[in-house]
Amino acid sequence: MPTTQKHFRPSWDEYFMAIARIVATRASCDRLHAGAVLVKDKRIIASGYNGAPPGLPSCDEIGHLLEDGHCVRTIHAEHNVLLQVARLSGSSTEDSTLYATYSPCIHCAKYLVAAGIKRVVFGKVYRNSDVIEYLKSAGIDVDIYQENKDWLGQLQDLFSGEVDEKKAKEGKVKMKVVK
Repeated sequence: MPTTQKHFRPSWDEYFMAIARIVATRASCDRLHAGAVLVKDKRIIASGYNGAPPGLPSCDEIGHLLEDGHCVRTIHAEHNVLLQVARLSGSSTEDSTLYATYSPCIHCAKYLVAAGIKRVVFGKVYRNSDVIEYLKSAGIDVDIYQENKDWLGQLQDLFSGEVDEKKAKEGKVKMKVVK
């Protein structure tokens, strides 16, 4: 008898962190490919990745612009996600959750506090773990995302081939054309 693998339905954190990782693939500064997704009421209101401002050349095109060991040509993913909300969505960032591939730098942490973000979930600490206490002292809940091997396995399967063709068990759908 054939075994059927049960569909794994990810938690909200797993779902949004997977999207943040996909967003990070658009990053255009090879010093760090970071991605962020801003969520309110379990709905994505914006996404961002690290890269040059719109219309300006990126690090991948002309190289890095370094000041004190930091590339300043790019806008960080966390900052970009807030700018996208301001420019495009018309939504409020108040009480939203930020999902990010890496912990924010201190500058982005300040922007998150000022924007009223209530929770930050990130995959890995990047450079400065003190930013976690900074965010917590501002009343922001901070969680380091824990990978789920079952979910990672399903993601690998999901992206390892073409989209499956599925047919309804009820048979072919017939449409009646009304004239």
